[in-house]
Amino acid sequence: MFEPTELFYQVALTCIPQIGDVTAKKLITHFESASDIFNARQRELERLPEIGAVRAAAIKQFRNFDRVEQELRFMEKFDIQPLFYTDPGYPQRLHHCADSPLLLYFKGNANLNAARIVNIIGTRNPTRYGRTICQEITAGLASHGITVVSGLAYGIDIIAHQACLEHQICTVGVLAHGLDRIYPAAHKPTATAMLENGGLLTDFMSMTMPDKQNFPKRNRIVAGMSDATIVIESGLKGGSLITAHIANSYNRDVMAVPGRTTDPFSNGCNELIKTNQAAMITGAEDILTLMNWNPAVKSKPAVRQPSLFVMLNEDEQQVVSLFGESTEQHLDELMHRCLWPGRRLTNTLLQLEMHNLVESMPGQRYRLTLDAQS
Repeated sequence: MFEPTELFYQVALTCIPQIGDVTAKKLITHFESASDIFNARQRELERLPEIGAVRAAAIKQFRNFDRVEQELRFMEKFDIQPLFYTDPGYPQRLHHCADSPLLLYFKGNANLNAARIVNIIGTRNPTRYGRTICQEITAGLASHGITVVSGLAYGIDIIAHQACLEHQICTVGVLAHGLDRIYPAAHKPTATAMLENGGLLTDFMSMTMPDKQNFPKRNRIVAGMSDATIVIESGLKGGSLITAHIANSYNRDVMAVPGRTTDPFSNGCNELIKTNQAAMITGAEDILTLMNWNPAVKSKPAVRQPSLFVMLNEDEQQVVSLFGESTEQHLDELMHRCLWPGRRLTNTLLQLEMHNLVESMPGQRYRLTLDAQS
């Protein structure tokens, strides 16, 4: 029998049907650890406004610990890395998403907090044009330190993953099932190769089938862990459009490749562009320029200052100054004070995290690190 470690209780917390990701993160904010949640008295749990009597009873009556032990054995046997919401290795970009998963399972060697991450998605039935442009765009991202995320599905997803392997680009597949299987099975050789330069990520336990209702959750991870969503061929309905809308709701950049108005598989991309939900791109150079990742574009030299601000751009300096004498602020307060679009603020906060000057905390709160305060 496994010793009931903190990981044991973290996995158990995800197994309680009445406790979803949002509620679980509120509990972690209050109790600070999963073990404290399970050890809390029922009356203490009931008093929390987000819990109540029904959820409190569900926590105290949970007995399916055999399933938890089974999952821990699976992780140990197959070298699966658990990433809890508060772990440093957890994708920090997901902290900006209220509905992000409490616990992720990862196999591979990718840095899920790499400085530059994009996802490439699209139809499962691409045309020759879609295949070609996907391969060209992916190849154009090589040598720019960009990690490419997709969903390992038929069509654009697998073309992007395979192009990444060909050009030695780190690539991560986000799955709508457990890590004990690969769906579709035909993509298992590609998935295995990705473990050497990338990996596989999911928030589903082993033995979870790729059921239809799991794919929207998968799409939220794809959108949330990326700086930008790139759509290559999509109809007016489907997972790619859903992912693009989710990315917009997270204040992330969305880009789309246009197509002929008569092509059904370009209708979704054309609509995103027409309604200003996505920027139009025709190649990798457009992505690099829009994201300010193109080394050919020189930024203005910063004004020399005898402080930490010498290493920051103007936006980053302004956000640090918003904290004032307080070392911790809520995202809503920062947004109210700077009067910026949400995407601009969250992107700047993310860059400050990359500089190790700001730390994201549960509940959409941010804290200046000691480096920023010194």
